[in-house]
Amino acid sequence: MGARLTLAVATDGARGAACPDADLPQRRAAETRRALAPLAEPHLMGFADGSLRADAELEGALRALIAEARPDLIVTHAPNDYHADHRALSQAVSQAAGFAAPVLFMDTMNGTGFVPTHWVEVTPWWDAKIAAIRAHDSQSPERFVAMATRQAAFRAGECNGPLEARAEAFQFAPRFPFADIRGLLPPAPALRPVGRDGTLTTSREDSQR
Repeated sequence: MGARLTLAVATDGARGAACPDADLPQRRAAETRRALAPLAEPHLMGFADGSLRADAELEGALRALIAEARPDLIVTHAPNDYHADHRALSQAVSQAAGFAAPVLFMDTMNGTGFVPTHWVEVTPWWDAKIAAIRAHDSQSPERFVAMATRQAAFRAGECNGPLEARAEAFQFAPRFPFADIRGLLPPAPALRPVGRDGTLTTSREDSQR
C-alpha cells in the first residue's frame, strides 16, 4: 500500500532461547534487523525480556514513539496472547495510543482464543514472510515456519481461498473516535461464494491450476 512503517520491539530477547548466553541480546537484535531490513530499521526499546510490565515507564516510552511516528494505525499483540510480555505490551499500547490512533490486534499463536474481525490477503508476500522468520536463527525458526504456514492456510480457508492461498487475521474493537479502519488495511482475500448445492465455487483461474 506504500505505507511508511515504524517497527518497534519492546524487549531485548535475553531469555529467548533454551540456553541463553551473554551475547544473546546482541544476536537477537542482529536477527531482528536482518528480518525487517526490507521494511524498516526497527526501534529496539531494550526492556528486560521476560519481565515486561504495563507500567508508567513502558507507557511513557510508547507514547513518545507514537508522538514521533504519528501513525494512522497501530498493530500489536492480542490481549490474550500466549506470552506474558506480549500481553503486557498489548495493554500498554492500548493505553498509550489514547486518541492518537486506532489499535489493531494480530492473531494469537495457532489462533487460540482469537475471534477475527478482519482478514488480509498475504499470498503474494508469503515467501518474504518465511524469509523473515528464518532470519531468527537462535529461535529454531522452522517450527514457526510450519506453524505460521498452517495458520495462514486456515485463515485463507475461512474465506474460501484455494489451497495455496495464505491470509492473516486481525481483530479490531471500535472505540471513539475510531469506528471503521477498513481503508487503512490491505485488501481481504477475494470472495469465492459457495454454490447453491453446497459445493465450493471455484473460478476459471482456479480450475486451470
